Amino acid sequence: MALYEHVFLARQDISAQQVDALVEQYKGVLEANGGKVGRVENWGLKSLTYRINKNRKAHYVLMDIDAPAPAVHEVERQMRISEDVLRYMTIAVEKHEDGPSAMMQKRDRDDRPRRDGDRPDRGGFGDRGPRPDRGDREDRPRRPREDRA
Repeated sequence: MALYEHVFLARQDISAQQVDALVEQYKGVLEANGGKVGRVENWGLKSLTYRINKNRKAHYVLMDIDAPAPAVHEVERQMRISEDVLRYMTIAVEKHEDGPSAMMQKRDRDDRPRRDGDRPDRGGFGDRGPRPDRGDREDRPRRPREDRA
């Protein structure tokens, strides 16, 4: 059997319990056709980059699937029919990843540079001092601008 990663987006106005019911429904379809579902990650309600069928948000779900191709085709067919599923994508993989996916990994916020001038590669604006190419501006006479002449 082949290994797949399957992600689908469910409508924003269904509840988390209904999303879990969808996962169980599609898991039952896969198991009835000789497949197995490994890890299931519910990524939660996230904003979409662009609107899909008047939805600005969607519930994201990832499923690791070990199933024959006809079982995956049957799940995709049922997702096309379902009004609750906005989009889906199935990708064949060599092996499933261990541990949480990239979406579920918590990034350590201390690794990123702060925005308040704490970066060692750039100084703050106040530590430069006077610009040497300008000289003293008080001694030069002001030229009238051409548009005011």
